[in-house]
Amino acid sequence: MSIRGKVAIVTGASRGIGRQIAIQLAQAGAKIVVNYSSNREKAEEVVKTIGQAGSEAAAIRADVGRVSEIEALFAETLERFGRVDILVNNAGIMENAAIGEATEEFFDRNFNVNVKGTFFSCQQAMKHMGAGGTIVNFSTSVAGAMLPTYSVYAATKGAVEQLTRQLAKEFGPKGITINCVAPGQVSTELFLNGKSEEIVDSYRRMNAFGRLGEPEDIANAIELLVSDKARWITGQTIRVNGGFN
Repeated sequence: MSIRGKVAIVTGASRGIGRQIAIQLAQAGAKIVVNYSSNREKAEEVVKTIGQAGSEAAAIRADVGRVSEIEALFAETLERFGRVDILVNNAGIMENAAIGEATEEFFDRNFNVNVKGTFFSCQQAMKHMGAGGTIVNFSTSVAGAMLPTYSVYAATKGAVEQLTRQLAKEFGPKGITINCVAPGQVSTELFLNGKSEEIVDSYRRMNAFGRLGEPEDIANAIELLVSDKARWITGQTIRVNGGFN
């Protein structure tokens, strides 16, 4: 499933799942734009790791909740690498709040990053990506569950799933695929932060294999979707969750 010579933008790639995606796509032969919002040091570490493995990468800062910064991200990518073939809209935030505690600021912050960021990144891909291009958006398997305090987060990801479906026939005539992955619980620093071992263990029991997912599990699915072996898959949401729920 080589993607040798292609240029991939991975948003939110300084840590966690995004970091693993960037590294695996680089191992498959792509040149990588490691997008980050605030942690330049972590992003540069990913670039260094990719470089040590013999691939090419660059760290580019952009807050995907701001359209002007998304535009700048694509402009700098084109300046450095001359093309964009792959877009992985991994950047996102997950914040929980009961309906009585959610503020307007909380609501807007989550929708700005998770929905607005995805939509306008796709818009830039429409402008700059050619035939054979591919886009992968991120949802969550929580969207198929009913969990208290997850209403806003699940709503943002439900919106992303619908964007993916509706945009498929806009991208199709250009020869571009667009799909969505919906991970279950994945063992990352962000997910584990603040959770007791008892809570984490309860999440392990929610899937068929009795473990948390690993970033590699998600990156493997992404690697398939951006390869030529997945050219007949578009407009789909794939639940990469070990049988969660």
